[in-house]
Amino acid sequence: MMMRGIRGATTVDENTQRAVLAATRELLCEIVDRNTIEIEQIAAVFFTTTPDVTAEFPAVGARQLGWHNVPLICGHEMNVPGALPGCIRVLVLVNTEKAQHEIEHVYLRGAVNLRAATPPIEEERGD
Repeated sequence: MMMRGIRGATTVDENTQRAVLAATRELLCEIVDRNTIEIEQIAAVFFTTTPDVTAEFPAVGARQLGWHNVPLICGHEMNVPGALPGCIRVLVLVNTEKAQHEIEHVYLRGAVNLRAATPPIEEERGD
């Protein structure tokens, strides 16, 4: 059995406890469903939010789903100019027999385009 990482992200329209918890639960349920995961397979979960999401810890949403024995941690994303606002990101580490290419990463709501394309490397200029 291997440990694999499953990425996901979603957005909230408002910085409220209700919105953060609902979006987090929706995202986690989609990740579990699409990847056929049992809670016992989850090794740990890392949540981040953009700096404008402060009303609640996304980990509370996981606890509401019954993830009582799963190690969870929350933090803020870097405040990069032009970054998607109101974003909740997650990295779920799972023990699975699935190959890396079989893992389905989940992006919902306003986050659907986050993984669409990686920008090309631009050379830095030392002007």
